[in-house]
Amino acid sequence: MSSVADKLARKSNRKTPAKQVRLRLVYIDFWSAVKLSFLVAVCFAVVTVVATFLVFTVLNSTGIFGKLNELVQDVAGAGGDLTSILSLGNVMGFAVVAALLNLVVTTALGAIIAVLYNLSVKITGGILVGFTNN
Repeated sequence: MSSVADKLARKSNRKTPAKQVRLRLVYIDFWSAVKLSFLVAVCFAVVTVVATFLVFTVLNSTGIFGKLNELVQDVAGAGGDLTSILSLGNVMGFAVVAALLNLVVTTALGAIIAVLYNLSVKITGGILVGFTNN
């Protein structure tokens, strides 16, 4: 005779058949797409500002800007001073402005893509997506 524990152990080893579901994506909510694209753009903006600061710090500490300034002065004469242009404030200001512009453009693109997808669904019928419960 087999015990209840043996029966349960045998039962748990069986694989249940995976149920597959096929769904069609026929609509993307406009405001959800705008909010998601805004959050992604904020993440990109933070990464842009932090990466710019780190690259500037590494290049400044290795003396690349000094060598580049010497090269510019040799080519352009005594009038060209690159260190005043490539200060930390100027570089970070440019990075922040670029990040803000990127934030606006990415948010707008997310909204435009959602509208274009919703319009194209009327012609194509949407995207067929398959899911399974593994």
